[in-house]
Amino acid sequence: MTIHLHHLRGCAPAPLAHYLKAIGILRLVAQQKDPDARGFWRDQHFCLLTTLDEAALEAFFLDEYAPTPFVAPWNKGSGFYKENDKGIAPIERSTARRFESFRLGIREAREPLGAISKADAAVRSIKSRTKTKGLSNQDRERLRDDPEYKKELAAAEREFKRLKADLYRPLARKWRGPHRDWMDAAMVLSATGEPAWPSLLGTGGNDGNFEFTNSAMQRLGDLFNLDSADAAPSAPAKALLNTALFETPSAELMTASAGQFLPGASGGANGTTGPAAEGSINPWDFVLMLEGVITFRGNATRRLGARDGTRAAMPFALASHAVGYATPGTEKSERGEQWMPLWERPASWNDVTALFAEGRAQVGRSVAKRPLDFARAIARLGIARGLSGFVRYGYLERNGMSHLAVPLGRVAVTARPRARLIDDFSGWLDRLQREASDAPARLSASVGALSNAAFNALTREDEPTRWQSLLLAIAAVERVQASGTAFNVGPCPTLSPGWIEAAADGTPEWRLALALGSAARGYKDGRPFDSVRAHALPLDPKKGWSYAIGADKRLINDPRVVMTGRDPQRDLIALVTRRLVEASQRGSRTLPLVSKSGAGAQLDDLARFLAGNVDVERIVSLGRALMALDWGRARLTPTRVGPRSRDERPDEAWAALRLCTLPFAVRERNIATDPAMLRRLTAGDVAGAVDLALRRLRASQFRPPLVAAIADSATARRWAAALAFPIAPAVADVMADHFENPSARETV
Repeated sequence: MTIHLHHLRGCAPAPLAHYLKAIGILRLVAQQKDPDARGFWRDQHFCLLTTLDEAALEAFFLDEYAPTPFVAPWNKGSGFYKENDKGIAPIERSTARRFESFRLGIREAREPLGAISKADAAVRSIKSRTKTKGLSNQDRERLRDDPEYKKELAAAEREFKRLKADLYRPLARKWRGPHRDWMDAAMVLSATGEPAWPSLLGTGGNDGNFEFTNSAMQRLGDLFNLDSADAAPSAPAKALLNTALFETPSAELMTASAGQFLPGASGGANGTTGPAAEGSINPWDFVLMLEGVITFRGNATRRLGARDGTRAAMPFALASHAVGYATPGTEKSERGEQWMPLWERPASWNDVTALFAEGRAQVGRSVAKRPLDFARAIARLGIARGLSGFVRYGYLERNGMSHLAVPLGRVAVTARPRARLIDDFSGWLDRLQREASDAPARLSASVGALSNAAFNALTREDEPTRWQSLLLAIAAVERVQASGTAFNVGPCPTLSPGWIEAAADGTPEWRLALALGSAARGYKDGRPFDSVRAHALPLDPKKGWSYAIGADKRLINDPRVVMTGRDPQRDLIALVTRRLVEASQRGSRTLPLVSKSGAGAQLDDLARFLAGNVDVERIVSLGRALMALDWGRARLTPTRVGPRSRDERPDEAWAALRLCTLPFAVRERNIATDPAMLRRLTAGDVAGAVDLALRRLRASQFRPPLVAAIADSATARRWAAALAFPIAPAVADVMADHFENPSARETV
């Protein structure tokens, strides 16, 4: 038996109509012709493995294909409430065998419609009074405003809605076969018989004024001669089929719309060189697209719990969230998103059915219900079906009031071990997102940036810059909270040590941020106490580092909080100043800033900072986020002691200042810190500050290789800010070597 491989280049992952068309082709071939058919995605198109060669595949669709009964008696525009409807009537009159199931579906759909049709006719009759010929516009408006007319119309419409509301359960009980499959794709019925409408088909096969089912019947009339005994294909059907399958050029496209599934062919303003364009479509695309929709029938209703939303009942359907794509609109989409799976290994129809029947992803024990959760599940192999990726679609309100299935990007199914780092703050982010729905724009913007950074880290290449972007976004949210917004959510929870390896990019900015983020008054048994985080946020350490809130339900005005986030260099100076004040209050004459072992600042990085060759804002923002790290569990390699070369070392004058502002002894000598040094640096007086430092060093039996120093005021403030980065004792010892070398030449 020969197996033929067909590259269906007319079936691409995007737009949605072409994706669904591919699924529909596999379903029809497997169910109606070749049960062993297989399908898979490769090189941006769908591939079909079947015993049918190209001629046989073409003959199947043209001569044997039996369409699914797309009937929706619950929709007014479906054609069931109109005599001699141009969609239903030709199929209903047809005697062709291929439409036998369709005719059965129409008959069973008509059975309960007698009373509903009468009620609908009554509504139409009442409304027709305002359209009577000879009535002036003024008379029409007077009739519409007449209380008796309004009362009569309202009563008729209530009766129609009542009868229609009781339609679904009888149909669900009686219908069997292909038209029931269509019904299950169009709606999800609750235990009480109330329908919920999956976004894929609007409201039960209807989207605004566009009725999918009736349009499908009309498209079948375009493809087949419904009056012939065998419903032979129409003249353009063969050329259009080749276009739909193999993307061969064709001039036979017809003027019609595909609704939300094919936005590029919907026409409208700016659709052509003129002011507007009409929609155009290949009828095969529309029909096969709806055949593919059957795959998304509500198999998941049995899995719903009491707290699950109805949208989650459909395969891979999620709540909407404007994250992970570049052009989010301002609309509040109620239709959510749907992620369409891609696979690269040949799969049978039974395999595909099982995939869509499961139709969910797990994050731990929870089902993913939002895009970010879904990305977390994918990154952690929550999808274990051999999938290669997903195409993400959002049902967004664009082009006026129209809903369109907009492709929002593609996500590869790749194992990302570091994805679990997102778990550290996922609950915090959930609470922030709820808070941001009704909050100032600055909070919404910062939370949106954090969500996007998390999504990018989960769906793109595993690079340190992505994880650093997450840390920067965390710091930005906390700055907004510190200003008095959404502080009830609390600060970022404790981050696991894995962040260090994930975000390490080997830059001076990162290493200095580690030193700043780990800074504390000291470490006991490897754990920090009195972290500098208390100077960045108004925290209450007695309550697990939650925000300190006063009796007035506002953040307290904590004098320890000196890092405002407005000027990074000023924040560093304020941190050093505050630490010196608190040390003096305890009777200590040191600068109590100690880093985690292995995280201390290195001499060459400090030299770059002093020279102004680093991004200070990035350092401070990363450092603020790293203050939330669980430093007690962090394990770092020892700090490199000496600089790479003699040119990569801090200025000797600053080294003198640094040796006088240490929290530990150097060469068994305790050098007392004089707060006046910092005050003079802050005022721009380098000469005065260095002179005080040299006196301290000489008093401690050091031999400074200089007698004085001068610098401008900007350099002075940068020197003061650099004191905020703690250094290891071994690094201080290297600095002290230069101050004990008897051959060192005194310089100015």
